[in-house]
Amino acid sequence: MKTISRFILFTILGWKLEGDFPKSPLKYVVVVAPHTSWVDFPIAILTRMASGTMIQFIGKKSLFKWPFGFFFRMLGGTPVDRSKSNNFVDGVVATFNSKKEFRLALSPEGTRKKVATWKTGFYYIAKGANVPIVMAALDFGNKKIKFSKPYDTTNSEKADFKVFYAFFKNIKGKKTKNC
Repeated sequence: MKTISRFILFTILGWKLEGDFPKSPLKYVVVVAPHTSWVDFPIAILTRMASGTMIQFIGKKSLFKWPFGFFFRMLGGTPVDRSKSNNFVDGVVATFNSKKEFRLALSPEGTRKKVATWKTGFYYIAKGANVPIVMAALDFGNKKIKFSKPYDTTNSEKADFKVFYAFFKNIKGKKTKNC
């Protein structure tokens, strides 16, 4: 699958990688942005498969219903009921703590629509699990997927978010009106 994914992503679709998913550490949160279109998902899955690194993801519960639920689970997905406040962050932190190896991708926007501010769940998951954050930008303007090195959060949420926003500055999503 790695060879086929690389052929599709690089040769057919013309994407390039700037960096890659780190092989170490074995646990981290991947923040993927901007999330502006359904097309982000297949590009992200092809990127993950081309890298050979298993990255789990979460998605809205409705995606995991019949007939496609098995497919999203097979790809590493877990459904989330966004209509309920159910200690999601604590549950994901417990998952991180129970596994030797676990990498979870999240979209900080929480939706494909334009948002003024990001949701902070990814940040509190990383802090609670004491794992770094890897930033992954889907730059449709340059057909490039850009990765950061693992970033260890500090004691300043404001300073950390400045780092995150700076990494994604000038990145063009598929639907630029949603950036």
